[in-house]
This record gives sequence, C-alpha cells and structure tokens, in this order.
Amino acid sequence: MACSGPGCPVVLLEVQMHPDSDFHRRLSAQSLLFVQRHPRVEHLEVVVITPHHRLRLGPSNPPRLLQAVLEEVHWISLEKLSQQPDLDPLLNLLTLPVRPESELPASSQQILASRPDLDTVVLPTLAQRFPYFSAAQIMVIAGIPIEEIRHTRAVQDWLAEGRQEGRQKGLQEGLQEGEDREAAKMTLRQLNRRCCPLSEATTAQIQALPLEQLESLADALLDFQGPADLAAWLAGNT
Repeated sequence: MACSGPGCPVVLLEVQMHPDSDFHRRLSAQSLLFVQRHPRVEHLEVVVITPHHRLRLGPSNPPRLLQAVLEEVHWISLEKLSQQPDLDPLLNLLTLPVRPESELPASSQQILASRPDLDTVVLPTLAQRFPYFSAAQIMVIAGIPIEEIRHTRAVQDWLAEGRQEGRQKGLQEGLQEGEDREAAKMTLRQLNRRCCPLSEATTAQIQALPLEQLESLADALLDFQGPADLAAWLAGNT
C-alpha cells in the first residue's frame, strides 16, 4: 500500500544539466515554498542530479542562509555514478549522456542485454549525443543488428527525436559560450581604458572567469582608479 499520510517521506527531484548561475537560489526558494504550502509534510528530501560537480550553478560564496539550505540537498553526479561497477540498468541508463564515447558501446549493450525494452530510451539518447551519426552508426554503438529494426518506423522516429534534441542542445551551449566571450571582450575593453594595457597573463585570467564573475567585475571596475584595484579584485574573487 502506498504511503499517503503526513509522516510519509516526500522527495523533490531536480535534474540540472547546464550551467545556471541562479539555480541555487531558485532551488532554495522552491524548496522553502513547498514546505510553506505543505506544513503537514514531516520528511522532505531534495535531490539534484547533475552531470558532474563542476557545473556552475550559483555564486562561489552564497549567503549563509542559502548555504544552510544547500547543505541539506542530496547531490548526485552522473559522472561519479558512472564509475560504480555493476550498475542497475536504469541507473546505467542515466549515465549515458556523460560517459566517454569509448564506454558507450559496453554500457549501452549491458543495458539492453538486461532490459531490451529500454531501446526506446537508449537509441534516442545515443542519437542526442551524436546528432550527426547515421542510423547505422548508432545501431553499432548500441550493439543492435541493423537488419533487425533499422527500417522500422518506430526506430526512425526515436533516432530523429534524439538528433533534434542533440542539435538544440549544441545550439544552446554555443549561445552560452558566445555570451561568455562577448562579456569578457567588453570587460577587457573597459579595463584596458581604466587600468592601462593589461598583461597577457591578466587578460587570460579574466577571459577564464565565468559569466557571473565577469558581470561582477564589470560593475566593480567603475570604481577602479588603476591597476592596483584590478589586482586586488582578482585576488579576492578568483
């Protein structure tokens, strides 16, 4: 019988696969709002799945209240999960988007050997990873004989859906990278005017800053009087 009383545990699950500098604040706000709206819930767990722990999801030094909320969150890294041996097929399936290309054939074939019904998820996932691979190449990775199902309409639909999502993902990542480069370019232009020409090392250090820190630097430089102010800001923020 399913548990439905106030003492039953509730799990809030979030999946975040792309950088988002406001994610920590949004996650905290949504979790606290849930608690406010459901006062009878006694056991609440917040679980966040990310591709790896290096994903930029918020400020490096969040406020203490935000830190307190985030410390109660259970973070699951798919990269770390993929390193565990003998994974359950469903858990193994979750790791396909982040596994190195060399591991995909063995992982895909291991999943389908135990759960052939998961081909409706494995094939689109592989097609999303490799949107410009042919159907034959995807089938080879998955270890599925091409002559068996390659020409069925269902498989063609799965592959087409995966390719479309893969191309959209590539476009979104490209736009994010473009925004970071443009922000760095504008900040460097202003710094060269206010703090004299920058050295190659300082320029490279600024270009490597994430978008959130570039925006903070762009605000701070309005009060800079010279190179010493820039050096102090970099020392305190990187």
